[in-house]
Amino acid sequence: QVQLVESGGGLVQAGGSLRLSCAASLRPFSRYAMGWFRQAPGKEREFVAAIGWSGPSTYYADSVKGRFTISRDNAKNTVYLQMNSLKPEDTAVYYCAADGPWTARTSTTAGGYDYWGQGTQVTVSS
Repeated sequence: QVQLVESGGGLVQAGGSLRLSCAASLRPFSRYAMGWFRQAPGKEREFVAAIGWSGPSTYYADSVKGRFTISRDNAKNTVYLQMNSLKPEDTAVYYCAADGPWTARTSTTAGGYDYWGQGTQVTVSS
């Protein structure tokens, strides 16, 4: 059974930082594209960042470009999302997602992912 477990969420003041982690039970983890999405109350789930398995290339939503960094540690089966200069509008439940293995193209849409974590809450106070 595939499991994606997010951690690292919490409450932070505007301008602060958080690092989210997603531990995956996928095998081989290194051959899966990984993504982060978020969903705020009353809004649809939206793409935040993704990292491919080949390269790996990274992709970001315009709203987080320059502030967030996605990375992966294949030895630890973990993907990270470093979030800096947080804003109140970043408040949402953040979800980790996986697509693969051997996916031909890294997706930036929720429909392109096969596996999802349970989410972790990030709250940014003003």
